[in-house]
Amino acid sequence: MRRTAALIVGGGPAGAAAAIGLARAGAMPLVIERAAGERDIVCGGFLGWDALARLRQLGLDAAALGARPIHRLRLVAGDKMVERPLPKPAAGLSRRQLDAALLRLAEAEGAMVLRGRTARAVEDRSLRLDDGEEIDADALFVATGKHELRGTARQIGDRAVSVGLRAALPASPTLARDLAGVIELHLYDGGYAGLLLQEDGMVNLCLSAAQARMGDGREALLASLWQEAPRLAERVGAPPTEWEAIAGVPYGWRAKATDPGVYRVGDQAAVIASLAGDGIAIALASGIAAAQACLKGDGKGARDYQKAFARRALRPVKAAEALRHMAEHRRERPVMMALARIGGLAGLAARMTRIG
Repeated sequence: MRRTAALIVGGGPAGAAAAIGLARAGAMPLVIERAAGERDIVCGGFLGWDALARLRQLGLDAAALGARPIHRLRLVAGDKMVERPLPKPAAGLSRRQLDAALLRLAEAEGAMVLRGRTARAVEDRSLRLDDGEEIDADALFVATGKHELRGTARQIGDRAVSVGLRAALPASPTLARDLAGVIELHLYDGGYAGLLLQEDGMVNLCLSAAQARMGDGREALLASLWQEAPRLAERVGAPPTEWEAIAGVPYGWRAKATDPGVYRVGDQAAVIASLAGDGIAIALASGIAAAQACLKGDGKGARDYQKAFARRALRPVKAAEALRHMAEHRRERPVMMALARIGGLAGLAARMTRIG
């Protein structure tokens, strides 16, 4: 049986940020990443100004990675459209590029990364891998994103959940022109879709929908969404046939407690509505904060960190839930669109949903 002082399950932004912080302090963390190579996942693509600042704090320049600058927000609901400036510059960057750069940095700082290994279950900070190997850890960081790990599953109760879908589309000259410098959100019953340009010239299309809408399958869901969001259909054309998907997304959930020595980071700490665009910032902020708490070594680090981060995430998560509720309900969307037209209110909403 292998033993390590700090074991991180998941090599996304949250896990990598924790690994970088621990490695720089000499803690020599071990990261378990199930993907053998670079890959895109459902979530991410938008980097808010707070995410960009935390990347700089870690030593990464998103612009040097090719991130596309974003300065404006465009909201579309039916045949109505509102466009407003963002309070500060944001960016579009694929998760393939971002995650790979963060893991490279973690390794350069001294972290060990095991790729292509799948974590199966945890018991008392002992992790079992897909090949039967077991690893004991003094500190365990659960950074599995929206996926659950047996033995550490989030207790979401009867909270309503959503499904997320992502596709990468080639950008026609017209679409590339229309999305230059813009994050575009299309609102419909039970969800919303986001479009932005990535560094590789592709268009990142992410959809969120109430899981109840998946009753007749993905194709039926997409057909209905294309009718409800005609401008999205005009942008994209026929629905893509290849998607990455994630189900059971508990928007609005926060981890308010944890077990001794277990640090929940990223979506395992707080799940902000994706239309707020602050998921990457929360991942980075939680990873950095968890590493700092662990390094104190006072025996109370995990529980103190989890309570503190739950309080820290309360305002942005609650603000995002209020916006999501308005966006997803037909009677309230016109109010949301009207408020967005008022100078300064859209920017205020964007600032309220930042982790800070």
